[in-house]
Amino acid sequence: MKINSRTIDMKEYGIIVFFLLLMLTLSFVARGFSSTENLINISRQVALVGIVAVGMTMVMISGGIDLSVGSIIAASGVTSAYLITQTGLNPVFAGILGVGVGGLVGLLNGFLISKLNIPPFIATLATMAGARGLAYVITEGMPIYGFPDEFAFIGQGYLSFIPVPVVVMILVFGVGYFLLNKVPFGKYVYGIGGNEEAARLSGVNVGNVKLLVYVINGLLSGLAGVILLSRIMTAVPNSGNGFEMDVITGVVLGGVSMSGGEGKLRGVLIGVLIMGVLSNGMMILGFVEYYQWIVRCFVLIIAVGFDRNIGLLSSRMGRTSKLPISS
Repeated sequence: MKINSRTIDMKEYGIIVFFLLLMLTLSFVARGFSSTENLINISRQVALVGIVAVGMTMVMISGGIDLSVGSIIAASGVTSAYLITQTGLNPVFAGILGVGVGGLVGLLNGFLISKLNIPPFIATLATMAGARGLAYVITEGMPIYGFPDEFAFIGQGYLSFIPVPVVVMILVFGVGYFLLNKVPFGKYVYGIGGNEEAARLSGVNVGNVKLLVYVINGLLSGLAGVILLSRIMTAVPNSGNGFEMDVITGVVLGGVSMSGGEGKLRGVLIGVLIMGVLSNGMMILGFVEYYQWIVRCFVLIIAVGFDRNIGLLSSRMGRTSKLPISS
């Protein structure tokens, strides 16, 4: 007979336990951490990371990575700001065009990766520099400000007691869940990440799926850039600097495999919350920014190391479970 065993999903349940322990610890050691005002502030802070994390999840499940998201945030934000202040364009249309800039950079990423076969790391590293340079060209290195008051709603407003950015994040997660779990597109994304050649032989248009994945990620990064602009009401070319690290760390913490083909959005949400709670807790405890970067470094290393080693352990357990054992 063969062994039929049910193994605990350590990635999914372990991250939930860690999140609860982190919340409990900070509630005791960080004064004011568990206040309603601070928890709402945390939710607003994680909203932007969460929005981009949905797109990054699709990219990483497909076996890729996108290092350009922080620069897209900057380019999209300053484009919207320039259109509002210099051309007098309606803020709604300016915001849509800003999101469109993100989509165009995502389209370029997808084209370089899926059509020219440039490795995702190299392609998105190049567009990271290009999009950041575009932000500096548009602003000439100077901040842009002077927006109408109503523009602040998407970044600073509330629907009932819930911040608008959080509402947007919830909607984005809902759409992302639908795409990954309820339509064939999601099966294609998982299939490509698990075995690209097998997906191609099954009739999947691998190039087009990859292209669409990077466009979605670019659009969501552009949306985050417009929301960030609305939140701070100032466009600066260095906004979103280092943003890709928080997003990638949150996604990997949430159980998305760096090798592709594996991951769930509900885990990503927990991973993003952990990054937000950790950053907020460190600020309350008086950690200067430089030490926060060191902590993020170790969190990313631990998350990736755990991902690699639990994958090897699961593979070995899978091979072992297939061995016949006499009863």
